[in-house]
Amino acid sequence: MPFDREIASRIVEVGRLLYQRKLISATEGNISVRLESNQVMLTPSGFPKGRMRAEDLVIVDTAGRRIEGINPASSELAMHLHVYRLRPEINACVHSHAPYATSFAVAGVDLTCDLLPEIVLSVGAIALTEYAPPGTDAVGASLDPFLGESNAFLLRNHGLLTVGRNLEQAFYRHETVEHYARIVHLARQLGNVNAIPADDFKRLEQMRDSMERIDDHEKRGSKQ
Repeated sequence: MPFDREIASRIVEVGRLLYQRKLISATEGNISVRLESNQVMLTPSGFPKGRMRAEDLVIVDTAGRRIEGINPASSELAMHLHVYRLRPEINACVHSHAPYATSFAVAGVDLTCDLLPEIVLSVGAIALTEYAPPGTDAVGASLDPFLGESNAFLLRNHGLLTVGRNLEQAFYRHETVEHYARIVHLARQLGNVNAIPADDFKRLEQMRDSMERIDDHEKRGSKQ
């Protein structure tokens, strides 16, 4: 298939933003987008994401075989493919070592979603996975207990993964979780963290579910 320059430029821009906002350093992180052909465009292994070019990206099939590009695919390719196999509505993944979110993952501390309304509405439950060796199939398997209902994952001793219906949503969720982790960290320094009242938390969850149903309906309608 022709190399989709528009999607490639968006991936490059997200890589640049991750670096500029200090969510990654050196060659950390990886980004992928599921294409309409059901192939996947993703970042290459060992490249600084803040200095990527469109021609550096790689396209693979659902088995991980390289279709286009001269570089090896990200070492976390298996994790991305695992998400796409189990979540057909998801079309983008963003993974980084965002400092505040990753500090929760390293400490093994849950980052509950019931402290800010924006998190309930735009992200939902933030899963804390079991440890899995990076670059192995075990990383994808570590997502399985949460993959059906979570869009953000603290990969224990590893980093942050967020997913979305498109690249923008996956990236915005990434930024939002990192910002949230920083707020929670600072609030804990003050010694008092208050959860959203249970009845309003339920209302916010219902609002998120309603927005997702509307998104599903609009997506189905656009394909008819």
